[in-house]
Amino acid sequence: MIATLRDMNVGDRGRITRLDIANRAFKQQLLAMGLTRGAEFTVLRIAPLGDPVEITVRGCALSLRKSDASGVGIEAADH
Repeated sequence: MIATLRDMNVGDRGRITRLDIANRAFKQQLLAMGLTRGAEFTVLRIAPLGDPVEITVRGCALSLRKSDASGVGIEAADH
């Protein structure tokens, strides 16, 4: 099973390994905001019901819906 951003908890860190987003325009927006393969991120917050997930990537805060976060493949960083 491949881990996704949706599987992470607050404070977890990792690296982006893939973007499996069906909407091509939205995928391009994510790439433009720095969600590229190899980019390191930290999970800042997760809303009470799990939606959205806020991360920092390349020095910027970014919030993603849970459904979109499930399309972001990650590799968890060693603690």
